Amino acid sequence: MELPVKSPDSGGRKYPYRLETRDLSYKLSTKFEDYFRCDFCGGNEGRAAAKFILKGVNCEARPGQVTAIAGPSGAGKTTLLDILAGKIPPCEVSSGEVLVNGKPIDVKVFRRVSGYVTQDDTLFPLLTVEETLMYSALLRLPGGRKEAGSRVKELMKELGLEHVAGSRIREGSNNGISGGERRRVSIGVDLVHDPAVILIDEPTSGLDSASALHAVTLLKSMAVNQGKTIVLTIHQPGFRILELFDRIVLLSNGFVVHNGGLNLLEERLKFADHRIPRHVNVLEFAIDVIETLPVPNPGTLSNINREDRKITTPIRFERKLLVYPNSRFDEVLILGQRFCSNIFRTKQLFATRVIQALVAGFILGTIYFNVGNDKGKIALQTQTGFFAFTLTFLLSSTTEGLPIFLQERRILMRETSRGAYRVSSYVLSNTIVFLPFLLMIGILFTSPVYWLVGLRKDTIDGFLYFSLVVWMVLLMANSFVACFSALVPNFIMGNSVIAGLMGSFFLFSGYFIAKDKIPSYWVFMHYLSLFKYPFECFMINEFGGEQGERKCIEIENGECRLYGSSFLRQQDLKDSQKWTNVGVMLGFIVGYRVLGLVILWFRCYKARN
Repeated sequence: MELPVKSPDSGGRKYPYRLETRDLSYKLSTKFEDYFRCDFCGGNEGRAAAKFILKGVNCEARPGQVTAIAGPSGAGKTTLLDILAGKIPPCEVSSGEVLVNGKPIDVKVFRRVSGYVTQDDTLFPLLTVEETLMYSALLRLPGGRKEAGSRVKELMKELGLEHVAGSRIREGSNNGISGGERRRVSIGVDLVHDPAVILIDEPTSGLDSASALHAVTLLKSMAVNQGKTIVLTIHQPGFRILELFDRIVLLSNGFVVHNGGLNLLEERLKFADHRIPRHVNVLEFAIDVIETLPVPNPGTLSNINREDRKITTPIRFERKLLVYPNSRFDEVLILGQRFCSNIFRTKQLFATRVIQALVAGFILGTIYFNVGNDKGKIALQTQTGFFAFTLTFLLSSTTEGLPIFLQERRILMRETSRGAYRVSSYVLSNTIVFLPFLLMIGILFTSPVYWLVGLRKDTIDGFLYFSLVVWMVLLMANSFVACFSALVPNFIMGNSVIAGLMGSFFLFSGYFIAKDKIPSYWVFMHYLSLFKYPFECFMINEFGGEQGERKCIEIENGECRLYGSSFLRQQDLKDSQKWTNVGVMLGFIVGYRVLGLVILWFRCYKARN
């Protein structure tokens, strides 16, 4: 097949990269299993029982070439690619080593000069193709918006995405881009920083034959024209795709059966007395008869010309590669812009929350209409019931943000593992974006409900304080959900954990069970309750202060039997708690955000190392 490419060269690239594995073995077992086998099962016998995914793998990938890792399902293709990409660190490899230009791989540095495209396309569905690549470029390139814009235009042209630049990704939607275009966008996200090494897991998975050929042809052009080292995994490619591969690493049950060109594979099949049927390509036939092929001696496996293997330019990792491309301020700004775009385009989070807050405010206001002006025990119970239901509604209506946090987490871990930005910048930008958004939601809720219910009307201070507390409640709930979204593995588990803890907070708040009636071993939950502090703030705002001294809430025989200030004393509440409770709520907001940061940092650190 003719390709519109030039003769092989390094494309002006200063350092070509050759990847090589030597006697690489990897087994699927935990550290506890390793300890148990070694100490109690008798050394070698225990090790033999471990499930080895890769066994004595020797292979290489050269600059300016496309190397395909092939084999039947379960052969170890993705595992080998994960090790080459540094996703599985060298410390977890059972034996052997990965070399870059003849030297042991430095995973942290190698990730900066390589791009790893996983099989699943982890993209924001509501961003356009151009926005997706632009945000990736802004985070990965140090030159600012002008350089990023220039790189994105060049990349879209190279990937053939110019005609869908303004289309949204939209997974599973008729209004989105095609599967082949999605795959090219995923490739582009990891190519914006122009990596010297590209590793791709199943680039043709889920694509039709034309889209698959287009994707692999694109990779071949990059290898030949720009001198990139490209390694990919593939299951059973067609004839035309097979012709684009320079080297094939054929795996079977973790062993390398073949490592070399297509012609050499065909010769090996003939040598093993196999006749390749017509209309069946060499690799497909080799996979079908792979169990009958002998495993070559590791020393002669690759049949590589020693002179051809030498790359004279030594690998050189400069200090600047370890520095983030942008300052912390720029990272927060870029991530904040991207997060805003996602929030405002997510109808379930933005439009629904806006309508929900406004409608709920009016409905609650009409249900509890003018109850704040009524007097008597029943009116008092109704008013405190309104405060309790308001908090129940506000605290339980924030879980819809959980799917977005979980989606962001997957992308966060991928981007931070490549050194795009700091985890702290992500948490900070996320917090800053939600401040005005939740303030707007809070005002839309409090504006109708406060005046319809007939709460404290003597000064505007009462309304402003009520609105402040509602805002703090929304921020607490949002921080709580963000924290646990960093911890839980999926939406079902997250929803269950958050719902269970919120129920516990309501139970131990002091509204349903008085504090002195709570068993001593559960009292700590009373102080951890997100429900307790804002509920007390609502009570103090309504019945405390100078107005509380004059506000009569129960009348008997024409005389006031209970004033607001007396009622607060009965509840063991003081006016001084009005602002200390706000401080406690602020502490919860900061605390959950910091805890979420620690969990995310640990996840990302573990993924990087």
